Amino acid sequence: MSAIPSLETLLQQEATVRVSQFDFDTAWKIGSLLRERAASENLPVAIEVYAFGQVLFSTSLSGSSSENLEWIARKRHTVLRNAHSSLYAQELNKAQGTPMSEMKFLDQQRYTDSGGSFPLLLGNGGVIGAVTVSGLPSHEDHALAIWAIQQVM
Repeated sequence: MSAIPSLETLLQQEATVRVSQFDFDTAWKIGSLLRERAASENLPVAIEVYAFGQVLFSTSLSGSSSENLEWIARKRHTVLRNAHSSLYAQELNKAQGTPMSEMKFLDQQRYTDSGGSFPLLLGNGGVIGAVTVSGLPSHEDHALAIWAIQQVM
């Protein structure tokens, strides 16, 4: 089992885990790699690759549920709102003592500071979407999403 990365490590991941180019085929490759790995490890997860304002890849494996799809949307919205991974949001909010669930100005049905969604970042830092996994502990969902993006860098 992996440890939860520090805020500094999470920012370093965002600075280095970037794609030089991205298109619909890249989205399919990322999603397919994630699905293959999750299936081979019997992981009860749902997976989404989102870019250009739309879902480009989505799948659910045995043991996951429709609830995972709701978590995926909330994690993705957090990434797109903050331009940081949802695990970064989780750890930053924890360090500041106010979890997102206590932030009255945020729609709790739309956002969450639960890890598992990582921004699709271009080389210049522009966020074009997110890769999201739901079904494991937050930091493990996060690690899977990063792993998949690293396979196409």
